[in-house]
Amino acid sequence: MLADLGLPAQQLQRHIAWDIGALGVASQVAAALDAPLVAQNYSRLVIDCNRDPAVASSIATLSEATEIPGNKDLTEEHRLARRRDIFDPYHNHIRELLDERAAAGRPTILVAQHSMTDIFQEARREMHAAVLYNRDRRFARLVLEGLRHEPGVVVAENQPYFLSDATDYTIPRHGEARNLPHVEIEIRQDLLLDEAGQRQWAQRITRALQEAERAFYESPG
Repeated sequence: MLADLGLPAQQLQRHIAWDIGALGVASQVAAALDAPLVAQNYSRLVIDCNRDPAVASSIATLSEATEIPGNKDLTEEHRLARRRDIFDPYHNHIRELLDERAAAGRPTILVAQHSMTDIFQEARREMHAAVLYNRDRRFARLVLEGLRHEPGVVVAENQPYFLSDATDYTIPRHGEARNLPHVEIEIRQDLLLDEAGQRQWAQRITRALQEAERAFYESPG
């Protein structure tokens, strides 16, 4: 049984366990754009659905400075069970959705919504949000420009970390592999602690995505 992975309840409310506020923002953006939303119900401490299962951090035994007792000394059978029951169904669902849209000739833009802690290893992050990409900057650049036009907002580019095959699964495997326009967006979690903050950021992101979509298809180069 997974139970609480041996962690006290307060640890499971921290950023190490989930992307605080991200689903609230994504749900509102999806509703505003009439777009499908795929979300994971399990904590990333069980298995990180945005990491390649071959990477050690896929099932972390240490997150920041916190040990995860329930992830220690796992057998290969237990690791494969988490992949089979949680990771694979999530990504299979995304693949099926993208396949259906492709078969119907529907253009698709892939948006990955995340949130980041405002303080990491005692260092405060000054940006309010960040736009991340890996090999393909085309659509991400347009979203970055749109968010940077929002008054009073500091938006970083590939900071405080960047997207790579080792640190990300969704964008490389579903976006880049299909040559879909895509972007990964991070918002600082302390800005998403209530409905008002989530609503404000959902509105910002919706505007940026709409503007980026228009610009991308007008001049995709």
